[in-house]
Amino acid sequence: MHCPAVLLLLLPGGAEAFRICAFNAQRLTLSKVAREHVMDTFVRILARCDIMVLQEVVDASGSAMSLLLRELNRFDDSGSYSFLSSPSLRLLNTIEFDVGPLLLIPWSPRSHKTQVLDSYVYEDEDDLFAREPFVARFTFPSKVLHSLVLVPLHTTPKAVEQELNALYDVFLDVSQHWQNRDMILLGDFNADCASLTKKRLGELVLRTEAGFHWAIDDDEDTTVRASTHCAYDRIVLHGERCQSLLRSAAAFNFPRSFQLTEEEALNISDHYPVEVELNQAAPRVQPLGPALPLLLLLLPPLGLVA
Repeated sequence: MHCPAVLLLLLPGGAEAFRICAFNAQRLTLSKVAREHVMDTFVRILARCDIMVLQEVVDASGSAMSLLLRELNRFDDSGSYSFLSSPSLRLLNTIEFDVGPLLLIPWSPRSHKTQVLDSYVYEDEDDLFAREPFVARFTFPSKVLHSLVLVPLHTTPKAVEQELNALYDVFLDVSQHWQNRDMILLGDFNADCASLTKKRLGELVLRTEAGFHWAIDDDEDTTVRASTHCAYDRIVLHGERCQSLLRSAAAFNFPRSFQLTEEEALNISDHYPVEVELNQAAPRVQPLGPALPLLLLLLPPLGLVA
């Protein structure tokens, strides 16, 4: 049985909206982030988010994350950047490390917007996941919603349908484990194009069961290449309180925002980050209704590093 490979960055922030992001960094290695222009773009992407689920971190020594965190703290001194990581994952003759060994580092007093309450790796008894979901529960700065659960998932393209359907079982397990149904499932679901047809997408349990809102639309393009238009990366919300706080959801087109060519952008990743903004104040919209036509999520176990 494998363990998940995901990195959850906990980023300080001060805006009224609370931004939660997921980003497939396409094999984030030390040699990759050591390039100045690559590091600069990564830092600007990550600094936009209050919580970032960072996937495909390949960093056995932890050196890449140490360098990235150092530059993040130089870029924005409003708080201490920390991360919660999953165990390492051996996959396709490589090893994906979210940050090496699991470590818990004390939070900076300035990082007051959210704190980790608990986390665990889903027990995949039937070995359905290439990367077992790493689930975490956080405090949330809202009188409407006091805690929020994130369930990141990075599916393998050959078993997208199987893994996304199994994600519903993860949802049930988490709901029972923490008695909390306000959840966000997110990550690179490979939920479009050749990996998952529209018909099969519509038949997923997370699409047919009521209560799930796919915030990233099926027509959204989450890929950098001009030759592709696929909604691979998704964010799915569950729970009336969580959904009532939803302010916006989109893919972040970082090449356009940072005026990068396609070639320059592909040095960062072939995926756009996807993100949702939640209001911290009272909800401005009514709770969303039953599940809308859309898709699902991914994450890591307990270890924080600053």
